[in-house]
Amino acid sequence: MGMIYIGIDPGKKGGYAAITGERGIAVSPWNDGQFIEDMRAVATSGACMACVEKVGAMPGQGVNSMFSFGHSLGFIEGVLTALGIPYQLIPPVKWKREFSLIGKDKKASIETCKKLFPGLNLMPTERSRVPSDGMAEAVLMALYAKRNL
Repeated sequence: MGMIYIGIDPGKKGGYAAITGERGIAVSPWNDGQFIEDMRAVATSGACMACVEKVGAMPGQGVNSMFSFGHSLGFIEGVLTALGIPYQLIPPVKWKREFSLIGKDKKASIETCKKLFPGLNLMPTERSRVPSDGMAEAVLMALYAKRNL
């Protein structure tokens, strides 16, 4: 199957994606239980590498939300470590530079993802009306991993 590249946006409305081969791609909205199952499947299917967004506190962000965010990141790192999936924490500025997204809003990430992967479903649920920027950014991080890691 070849190398599998994983991108993970650990935000509350984040997502994760995997790229295999030339154009094989899967993307999901965040769900703890499904994440464990999907990563277990990836870990048993061959060589893989994950790119996890390394994020820090943002101005005006509350203590509770930062604690929740840190908890999510720890959960992700624990799952990847337990399953033997190598990963790197990549700052947003680093992977966003790859796609000329520095200083741009979340909609720009969705647009860039749609240009690179036309037809890819970025809707977190069947009832969603707006594509998920977390899922789009996870796809872009997976592509960053494929190009750079």
